[in-house]
Amino acid sequence: MTEISILARGLGFPEGPVAMADGSILLTEINGGWITRVGADGKVTRLGQAGGGPNGLARAPDGGLILCNNGGSKYLPDSFMGQGPSDDYEYGSVERVDPVSGARHLLYKAANGHKLSAPNDLVFDRHGGFYFTDLGKRYHTSRDHGGLYYAMPDGSSVREIAYPILSANGVGLSPDERTVYVADTEPARLWAFDIESPGVLRKQPFPSPHGGRYLGAAPGFARFDSLAVTASGNVCVATLVTGRITVFAPDGRLLDQVAMPDTHPTNICFGGADMRTATITLSGLGELGQMRWPEPGLRLNFQE
Repeated sequence: MTEISILARGLGFPEGPVAMADGSILLTEINGGWITRVGADGKVTRLGQAGGGPNGLARAPDGGLILCNNGGSKYLPDSFMGQGPSDDYEYGSVERVDPVSGARHLLYKAANGHKLSAPNDLVFDRHGGFYFTDLGKRYHTSRDHGGLYYAMPDGSSVREIAYPILSANGVGLSPDERTVYVADTEPARLWAFDIESPGVLRKQPFPSPHGGRYLGAAPGFARFDSLAVTASGNVCVATLVTGRITVFAPDGRLLDQVAMPDTHPTNICFGGADMRTATITLSGLGELGQMRWPEPGLRLNFQE
């Protein structure tokens, strides 16, 4: 088993970790609806008012935070996984969050003429816009389509750029920002989309279902969650069921499967002075773990 230290316990399905310069981690708790700060000493502080289903979180150019909110899920006492939309679910949204108070401001709840279903993860490019995924909500006999979107952090513009994607989850950019990667949860597939200009993709023809290039898949039965990219361009995908971080080369070769102490590691982010501190949300156990990664992670745009 990988040597990993536990920074915090008792979290409600943690996701979306953001590494801060002071060593603290900002994250979300989907089960509970919180934006949460975990200090370098492990102290847990919940910010603002709880609400919805806060998921992916990223630092904006002005130092604020942008949040993907899936609108809320129903949690049963004997299950750590959401069981479909919450009773008060109306739509998913993208929100602006004050990193100190946790106060939220709605930016987007619709795009291309339809409501956002369950925004999940996001990444900023160097131009100040961000790519975000919509996972889609699952119902008893149907599900909403997922997709990939591009938006501005001031609420002025959002557009659908790849649709439909069965269950678009993790999203990340290559170091040269010529490729955006999307992890598709249910089939555990990694897709690559070629970028022509900010928010404009060069699509692959049929039989690609959405214009993406198939890059790789997890061996055996698994599900993909969020992802992070290293400085060398490798793509690290949090992999559910098998409890691993699956590492792909930019050409799709499977490089490694790093075992975690949880069947449901959901996110990985990089921080620290040398960018080799990997912070991983262990959502099955409700924990936040940290370990030394074999290579530096890619420093995100606007990361402290």
